[in-house]
Amino acid sequence: MDEPLKDNTLDIELMADVAMDDRKALSVLYDRYSRVVYALAFRILGNQQQAEEIVQETFWRIWRSRHLFQTQRGEFLPWLIGITRNLCIDELRKRRARPSSIDEGLDTQETLQLPDTSLSPAEQAWESEERRRVRAGLEELPEEQREVIELAYFRGLSQREIAERLQIPLGTVKTRARLALIKLRDILESTG
Repeated sequence: MDEPLKDNTLDIELMADVAMDDRKALSVLYDRYSRVVYALAFRILGNQQQAEEIVQETFWRIWRSRHLFQTQRGEFLPWLIGITRNLCIDELRKRRARPSSIDEGLDTQETLQLPDTSLSPAEQAWESEERRRVRAGLEELPEEQREVIELAYFRGLSQREIAERLQIPLGTVKTRARLALIKLRDILESTG
């Protein structure tokens, strides 16, 4: 099984090909990361159908924005996660504007524990291990950094909303998030 989180060089090469209108390269990126995008979207939204829609929209946005990705500046995965997260935040804001009764009565924690039956047992085991590694990595972060990451990625709050909720300056939120992501990346690389 291809382990997408470990090969940024291949991702950069694929994005360079995507920028040259190579749909096959986008398909490879989709195969590598669609489950990661789905897991993040489902974690934030708690809704399978909306998470699937976010996956499609994320890769559509990558295709439309293919010329904006600067291969010399950064890594693909944080860019992908940023697109996914922003789409999820937009969806959460839409929900606040027009609440849906579909989710009423569902326990979000119970829903998050449901297995994804579309994955093979080997894929389920790999994803379970990845979730365990991320949870363990989050536990190693300082409390104030972990809190910012959890509010951003698992509650779908914008940095401004986090600053308001925690009653701290926006710059502090940005610094904590940046430091947390760097430290989390280092932790995951050292345990991978």
